[in-house]
Amino acid sequence: MVAKVARKEPWRYSTAGISIALRVTPRGGRDDVDGIEQLSDGRSVLKVRVRAIADGGEANKAVLVLLAKSLGVSRASVKLLSGATSRLKQVAVDGDPVRLGETLRQLASAKSTD
Repeated sequence: MVAKVARKEPWRYSTAGISIALRVTPRGGRDDVDGIEQLSDGRSVLKVRVRAIADGGEANKAVLVLLAKSLGVSRASVKLLSGATSRLKQVAVDGDPVRLGETLRQLASAKSTD
């Protein structure tokens, strides 16, 4: 019997906002949030794809712009914490953590498929 594992949200709340674990696909054909994915090690990540190439930080910039637009915050409110040269990134978003979390939940549930 296979038990279905509940998906854990790939973001953490803080007093200043949230931090989000991402898996980024550069040259993904479009700029979009593709839902939540569980990695082989059990961690959950928010899947994001951008049209930009992973050269000179262009994909990172595109990811930050996409998240700012999707979450309704200014570009200055979104910062790359780690993973500048990796597909797996950690991003901080300043703002109301409850509103940001709800917006992320709506974005992820609209795209995630089991």
